[in-house]
Amino acid sequence: MSVLAISITTVALAEIGDKTQLLSFLLASRYRKPFPIIAAIFFATIANHALAAWLGVVVADHLSPQVLKWVLVVSFLAMAAWVLIPDKLDEQESLSNRGPFMASFIAFFIAEIGDKTQIATSILGAQYADALMMVILGTTIGMLLANVPVVLIGKFSADRLPLDWIRRITAILFVALAVGSIAF
Repeated sequence: MSVLAISITTVALAEIGDKTQLLSFLLASRYRKPFPIIAAIFFATIANHALAAWLGVVVADHLSPQVLKWVLVVSFLAMAAWVLIPDKLDEQESLSNRGPFMASFIAFFIAEIGDKTQIATSILGAQYADALMMVILGTTIGMLLANVPVVLIGKFSADRLPLDWIRRITAILFVALAVGSIAF
């Protein structure tokens, strides 16, 4: 599987039911202007995931290949366990009155810090340092695949998704990435 496909799949599945997906729904219901929200998600994700992937490369540069391999294996296994835990959006999270684009950009960028998908992006950046642009592009596409339908369709689509099964499939994907990293 290509780096692009792995990055898209990993983040798209990990994002289902995530707090940033819930934030997308909240933003869509508050502002009712999907295109500025989608643009903000796109730009916030590019900025956040570029930083996360670069950080993954920096960390990978300071570890021996053997240590890096086991850090990746443990990280993917930890992600597999983490995605099984449903996220809830913090009820006290506030949005600014700066308009749909700026409020969405700021809220989405901050909500993504330390999130499963950001950490997954760092791991992918460390593993595929030679294809960093594909990692950033893939994780951004994955984020958009998971969030754009929520913004466009709203609660209807989120209520219909089998989140438990999606979390399980995502966990299996991370376990497969961990097993694949052993051969790395």
